[in-house]
Amino acid sequence: MDKPMPLPGVTVRMVETPRLEQHVYFSGPEDGIPVIFLHGNFSAALYWEETMLALPAGYRGIAPDLRGYGWTEDKLVDATRGMRDWTDDLIALMEALGIETAHFVGWSMGAGILYRFIADHAARVLSATFICPVSPYGFGGTKDIEGYSCYDDFAGSGGGVVNPTFVRLIKEGDRGTGDPNSPRNVINAFYYKPPFQAAREEDFLTGALMEKTGSDRYPGDFIPSPNWPNVAPGVWGPVNAWSLKYTGQDALDFLAATPKPSILWVRGDSDMIVGDMSMFDFGALGKLGFIPGWPGDEVYPPQPMVSQTRAVLERYGAYEEQVIENTAHSPHIEKPAEFNALFHAFIKK
Repeated sequence: MDKPMPLPGVTVRMVETPRLEQHVYFSGPEDGIPVIFLHGNFSAALYWEETMLALPAGYRGIAPDLRGYGWTEDKLVDATRGMRDWTDDLIALMEALGIETAHFVGWSMGAGILYRFIADHAARVLSATFICPVSPYGFGGTKDIEGYSCYDDFAGSGGGVVNPTFVRLIKEGDRGTGDPNSPRNVINAFYYKPPFQAAREEDFLTGALMEKTGSDRYPGDFIPSPNWPNVAPGVWGPVNAWSLKYTGQDALDFLAATPKPSILWVRGDSDMIVGDMSMFDFGALGKLGFIPGWPGDEVYPPQPMVSQTRAVLERYGAYEEQVIENTAHSPHIEKPAEFNALFHAFIKK
């Protein structure tokens, strides 16, 4: 697939770091206040270009393709480290660019990385904006707002819970609409609230299809489990890295961060990816009858992702929550004027 040309006003270059060569988008003056953007799963840094170009005068937009995504050097994600491969890559990028502190923006998985980054590097964070963030307790296999694991082996999270047809079609570079699980259909049905479609749909699809697939890449490996839905996390790949098995300490460490940078939490009111009844969560799918054998609410309820996030942020203290109506998982793309008004006011404080 040909790499899309960056929008006018955006430049792209490879940045060599001791950990890996990172493909990075830039906007704004080189001496501007840095704003670092972290994309989500099945996306890439080019999803940020419009948001970067809309930054107020005097700000420098920086958006890397994360390890395993886009055009960054292909290196494995060691899931046993949780989010730390990505946070270590981020520190290496900041060092290579001579950046001491920055504002950070994380979308979905990218916001999940920021829990760990703030826990380990709070003094380097001027502020953090979370867009539709994954729960502080990871994605899948947890219950209650305290984020308890449904099972001791963390079954229901990790590489075995991703639709294999979707993964196969990514690997094939499928750009069609014939299969309901096609990458294009998944983006249009769940990233946005239909009938919205992005003006740069083709570029966004190209960037997302650059995600590296395989048993040691996306979604990652898994092991059999006696517990429903009979798969438990392996040790490689991004989806395993989001499992509570490996992120179990992140929420507590995030809450203990010093200093505590201010957080803006923005979410769509119609998000079906990150929600208290996520259509990507086995608890919700089992309860709705889409997956047989569901053991019931007492054992494996839908993961209350939004409620878990709110409970942690309320303990954290320095945050504000904003909900943008008639948007799903990508309010910064669906309603850019509304998002930017909130975001710009926040980083200018």
